[in-house]
Amino acid sequence: MSDADTRVVVQPDKAELAAHVANRFVGLLAQLTQEQRPVHVSLTGGSMGAAVLSGVAGHPWRDNIDWSLVHVWWSDERFVPRADAERNAGQARGALLDAIAIPAGNVHEPAGSDDGVSLDEAAVSYAEDLARFAQADGTPYPVFDVCFLGVGPDGHIASLFPDRSEVGVVDAVVLPVRDSPKPPAERVTFTRPVINASTRVWMVLAGADKAAALGLVMAGASFASVPAAGAYGTEQTIVFTDAAAAAEVPEDLIDPD
Repeated sequence: MSDADTRVVVQPDKAELAAHVANRFVGLLAQLTQEQRPVHVSLTGGSMGAAVLSGVAGHPWRDNIDWSLVHVWWSDERFVPRADAERNAGQARGALLDAIAIPAGNVHEPAGSDDGVSLDEAAVSYAEDLARFAQADGTPYPVFDVCFLGVGPDGHIASLFPDRSEVGVVDAVVLPVRDSPKPPAERVTFTRPVINASTRVWMVLAGADKAAALGLVMAGASFASVPAAGAYGTEQTIVFTDAAAAAEVPEDLIDPD
């Protein structure tokens, strides 16, 4: 990732950060759905991911979006029962999806461990669902108009963790993850090529425990050791952060607007 290609947008605290990103997201979706084409969005989990979606649910412009055109995916999911509180999809349903008029078929939730499939089968099934929206050139997944990513204190994105084989895989779309360094142990995840084919990558992170990771990202660390350093969009890459997480980002890399 090049510093010149990445904007860092800083808000004072977590609440203002979530509200700012939600506002940007609503405005973008309203604009994109006016084009009367399918819009593909990849969501992330965690407290900030849920806070942004809650902000969208309560936004006064929410119903300006034609939700029938929006397809929702997740860059990773925990392979636990569908009703488990650890599921990113469950958090998203509670925060936003259950409150909007989005067709059930537009919500592309990976299989859960109680669906009668193995972890490997869940990864294959998710890749097959993505392939239904293959690009004209044969690329077996859609271009995400926005790919949201959280960033862990260790610099991980999706379920691509530092110094593990998954972060370097470029010949697959979805991978099963076992023995995850962060519980739960079993997950499915997008690979880096899927993330980096996105038009826009929006990383959202907050808290002092993320400051070191963000500092390494902006210093151009190796993606193998700091996976977030290898995340970018084809047209736009933005790191949305609060002041605490931005503590180690040089002032000249912070967007003045």
